[in-house]
Amino acid sequence: MQSVSIIVPCYNEEAVIHESYSRLKRVLDGITGYSTEIIFINDGSKDRTAEMLSAIAEQDKQVKVLHFSRNFGHQPAVTAGIHRCQSDLAVIIDADLQDPPELIPELLAVQQREQANVVYCVREKRKGESFFKKLTARVFYRSMNYLSEVKFPVDTGDFRLIDRAVMNEFCKFKEKGKYIRGIISWVGFKQVPFYYKRDARFAGETKYPLRKMLNFASTALLYFSTKPLKLSTSLGFIAVLLGIVYAIWTVLGKLMGFTHAISGWSSIIILVVFFGGVQLLTIGVLGQYIGILFDEVKDRPEYIIEKSENC
Repeated sequence: MQSVSIIVPCYNEEAVIHESYSRLKRVLDGITGYSTEIIFINDGSKDRTAEMLSAIAEQDKQVKVLHFSRNFGHQPAVTAGIHRCQSDLAVIIDADLQDPPELIPELLAVQQREQANVVYCVREKRKGESFFKKLTARVFYRSMNYLSEVKFPVDTGDFRLIDRAVMNEFCKFKEKGKYIRGIISWVGFKQVPFYYKRDARFAGETKYPLRKMLNFASTALLYFSTKPLKLSTSLGFIAVLLGIVYAIWTVLGKLMGFTHAISGWSSIIILVVFFGGVQLLTIGVLGQYIGILFDEVKDRPEYIIEKSENC
């Protein structure tokens, strides 16, 4: 009999955690031919999420709970769940119920039918999300595919099923700033899509405001592409070339009399702003990569587990 773990990262989800557990439990109770468990990861929640998860774990021994010592982020929480998972298969799903737990049996059926290592869920519709959120998500995934050396399936999240082979390879990755859906795409194996309609949040507020979305996007881009470095080099080359052309044009104009440039400041300001902007852009891109190297060299743990229950 195969075993399945449901990995559920949680951060300040007191408004939805009981409903999330109830729906997951009903789904798992209806699955035959698999042994099941739920792994909740409390990512340093500041509300009652921790005590609610502890109460659930006390009454249900099939529920494991990992409590972080503070908020480390969604991706470290998913990472901790994969690290602690001992099952043959794992389903990664958020607690907010935007990704319906009732789809889990269908994911298992697709995995069995296709003998797939990964079943990744593609959002056909996204209920309860603003036009801006949908637009930025669309731009993000297509930009990532253009800039990255690895092609990622578009309109996907972390909601997916992965098997033991993928989990074993994932656990070999030592970098701290993980972009998990990118890593899972990178490892290869047989990966098949599953199309679904994403629901609105059941309750509570999104844990990915614009600032976090931008940080997440920059992590994904910088960890999976060197094209920003190549782009900044190209911009620097273009700036130098334009500077040389402008200098030649100015000198020839003076000698041949087709310019009447005087000691004005406008052209100087334009050049200073242009070249300064290119330099700052290049330095900024380099700084981002150096910052990543700095974090990796420190080799601090990606997360700290304060306590665990039923583990």
